[in-house]
Amino acid sequence: MRLRKQLLGLVTLLLATAFPLSAHVGSPDVFYEGNAGPYRLFVTVRVPQVIPGVAEIQIRSESGEVRAIRVVPMRLAGPGSNLPPTPDLAAQSKDDPQFFTASLWLMESGALQVRMLVDGAQGQGEVSVPVPSSAQRTLPMQKSLAVLLLALMLLLAAGMVFIVGAIVREGNLEGGEVPSDSRKRRARRAMLGTAVLVAALLFLGNAWWGFSATDFQRRVDLFKPPAAALKLVDGHRLEIRVQRTDIRSPAYIRLGDVIPDHGHLMHLFLLRVPELGALWHLHPDSVAGGAFAADLPDIPAGHYQVFADVVDPRGFPWTLVGSIDLPQIAIGKILAGDDSMWSGAPLGVPSADSTNSLLPDGGHIVWQRPPGPLKAGVPLDFTFAVQDKDGRPAKDMEPYMGMAGHAEFVRSDLSVFAHVHPAGSISMAALELAQDGLPNAAAAAQEPMSMAMSMPMPGSGPLPPEVRFPYGFPGPGDYRIFVQIKRAGRVETGVFDAHVE
Repeated sequence: MRLRKQLLGLVTLLLATAFPLSAHVGSPDVFYEGNAGPYRLFVTVRVPQVIPGVAEIQIRSESGEVRAIRVVPMRLAGPGSNLPPTPDLAAQSKDDPQFFTASLWLMESGALQVRMLVDGAQGQGEVSVPVPSSAQRTLPMQKSLAVLLLALMLLLAAGMVFIVGAIVREGNLEGGEVPSDSRKRRARRAMLGTAVLVAALLFLGNAWWGFSATDFQRRVDLFKPPAAALKLVDGHRLEIRVQRTDIRSPAYIRLGDVIPDHGHLMHLFLLRVPELGALWHLHPDSVAGGAFAADLPDIPAGHYQVFADVVDPRGFPWTLVGSIDLPQIAIGKILAGDDSMWSGAPLGVPSADSTNSLLPDGGHIVWQRPPGPLKAGVPLDFTFAVQDKDGRPAKDMEPYMGMAGHAEFVRSDLSVFAHVHPAGSISMAALELAQDGLPNAAAAAQEPMSMAMSMPMPGSGPLPPEVRFPYGFPGPGDYRIFVQIKRAGRVETGVFDAHVE
């Protein structure tokens, strides 16, 4: 049984690397919608479950003018980020010419990008999609394969012992000559010595693989979504630190080194659980000692799940996860700037599915939900129309932290949390790094980024009364979707429930 476990660990080590995905929580795939020059693309990157592994790329062009798309993986920043290898040609669907697919090997973990070179009737275009590459889990060996390999190992070990015995007993005998008793005794001693040597080799190999497997699992655990150490100070100030203290790990997060993501170093979400009946979206400040702290607004007593989004200097996004029991905070900080809150009915009340969310001023956010049941693993364009109190398209939409809106997708069991933007599930800080690496980075800095964020170009008028988010539910279950927009200087939140098959 022990040898079998070590064989399982051996194959696992050969199939996987040590870094499970830490972008968002439980939502590994990458979704992006934006422009590659004159071409609008909807990109889905199915990150492999193990690294090295094959990523599946799906690209849908908004127009039929695209003739060919080439894709290539590379680092997001640092050495190799400006030296792309030869790109692979994506396969164009015969049934749907606007749909392209490709398979790419991702050979390392960390902040990567998939660069896409598009050729079509309007010339060439280029875009880079950041991809946080890391294994999601280790893959166990099939029991039948483990039994087969164990049997082969025992057969080889026994074969080695008998071969040595045969060599010593009959190695230089003439044809028909019978081995003497002394030869037989030497052969038995040689077989015994070989058996001891083979057993020692198997023992040392077992110990080596055990050490490797332990170290492997340690590094896997280090790259899981880091735990947030939460502490309430002075009765109203929430302090956030990274609970992990292994500074030797390449996955160690130094909160003092994180980079801004659409205007803030940290995006803190407090969800009242288990009913998911209240959400606070706050932006703590960096404080001494490598921590963040936020003065809390008025909050009722209860148990709260905490998700804190940060981006490290490499462009790799992390979500710190924790929970805390808070007392009632009756005289808290007044919400201002980009901070916001929502409270309402628990998840599933009045129904498990909803498409219309009432806003405090009497307006509405309407989810233009596709017909039929929602399916897990299917890329979707989540479109939400914003209406004023008279049911007309809102004319007072403003950018919220530099984009048309934000959305948070949360599964009822808290196993999924994804902070999504009009450009997709990627962080804006990583997207900026990716676009900066393009050959035409100066031209890409404005128009493609504005289009990716669903915002008009400067001077082109107010925001349209609609916001879209490319995303796909990672698994079945009941979800709550929080859609946050800004109107006439006020941050407003629409909430929608959905059951996913």
